[in-house]
Formats: sequence, structure tokens, C-alpha cells
Amino acid sequence: MRAGGTEGKSRAKSDLGVRLVSAIVMVAIAGTALAMGGWPLEIFVFLVGGGLIIEMVGLVRRFDMDSAGKALWVAGGLVYICAACASLLAMPGTVRWLIILMVIATDTGAYFAGRRFGGRKIAPAISPSKTWAGLYGGMTGATLVMVGALFLILNALAAWGADGRSALDLMMERPVVIVVVIGIGCAVAVLAQAGDFLESWMKRRAGVKDSGKLIPGHGGLFDRVDGLLPVAIATGLMLWATAA
Repeated sequence: MRAGGTEGKSRAKSDLGVRLVSAIVMVAIAGTALAMGGWPLEIFVFLVGGGLIIEMVGLVRRFDMDSAGKALWVAGGLVYICAACASLLAMPGTVRWLIILMVIATDTGAYFAGRRFGGRKIAPAISPSKTWAGLYGGMTGATLVMVGALFLILNALAAWGADGRSALDLMMERPVVIVVVIGIGCAVAVLAQAGDFLESWMKRRAGVKDSGKLIPGHGGLFDRVDGLLPVAIATGLMLWATAA
């Protein structure tokens, strides 16, 4: 028993190390592409989008349905992935960074709140690990990022105005803005979780644990950006509607 326990701990530590290294590499590559923008970002998004399509088709091929049904799923998946990639490339860089940080904060908040509080599951038949506490944690994380962004903007406005008012003063003068910011944070978290549920449902229907094996310790690309896809699409549509 002792030897088995030691072996299990060693394997867990080994997996953690692999996951950590993979995460550092992912952040370095994605961060560099996002920071550079232009053609490096376009190539990066094109490659990621291509990988997502390959993984999506691989999942659909495992579905227990006829060829016509699979063809519809593939067509819908192509629209879904291509729309998200196009939206990411079309939006301003600051907005792109903001939604990515919000999705990361959603995942982080959901993970820690879910582990800390547990509680009732949202949809155990689709994703047994997702709880309502995790969703609320994700909402909190995304909202904190939005509030932080608002504070930075107001701080710049306060410095530019030079009338003695602080960023906090400006924030308190416009409570409706705070309400809108909280609403956006919660909406982003819900969308990100919806994207996570969609991929979880697809994997469950395909009978697999991960969408792929490209990223050691993390699974596939779909496993990493499932929450970003619907958020990118919704943000792109909102920007398009605002500009129209």
C-alpha cells in the first residue's frame, strides 16, 4: 500500500510538471502572437483554427448518428470556429486582450470556487465537475477583470482631466457604468461556461476524455479555448452592431 501511494504521488507530480511546462509554452507562444499582432497573429489564429477544425471533425466522426447528421454537425462546427477566429482578428487589440483575460479569469474563478465550495451540479449528465458555485466564481473573476479595466480607463481620464478627481470618484459618479460592467462580466462568464458545456457534451457523445493529444497534460486545442469561442463571436457581433 505504501509503495502504491508513493507511486501515485510521483505520477501526480510528474503530470503536474508536464502540465506546467505545457502551460508556459502555450502562454509564451500565444502571448507573443497577440503582442506582435499583424501577420504573426493571423498565422497563429489560422493554425489554431485549423487545429480546432481537425479536432471537431474527429469528435463528430465518433458520434452515433447517420452521415447526414454528422455533416450538419461539421457544417455548424465550421461556422462556429471560423466565426470566432474572424472575430478575434477583426476586433481591436485592447478588446482582444480584455476578453481573453476575462475568459482566463472565468476558468480560474470557476476552478477555485468549485473546489472550495462544491455544491449542486449544473448539468451532471454533461459535465459532472461543473457546479453553480464554480459558475458564480467564474462570474466574479470575469467581473473583477472588467472592473480593473474600467478603473484603468478612469484613472487615465482623471490624470488627463487634472481636476483633482480620482478614478474612484469618477466611478462613483456613474453607478450605471458599474452595473453595466458587472453585467458584461457575468455575461462573458456564462458564455464561456456555455462553450465549455458544448465541448463537454461533444466529448461525452464521442466517448472521449479530451478533444485531442496535441498539448501534453492538457489535451487538445478545443479543451483550451472552448470558452473563448462563444465569447469572441458575441463580442464580434456586438462590435459589428455598434459600428453599423
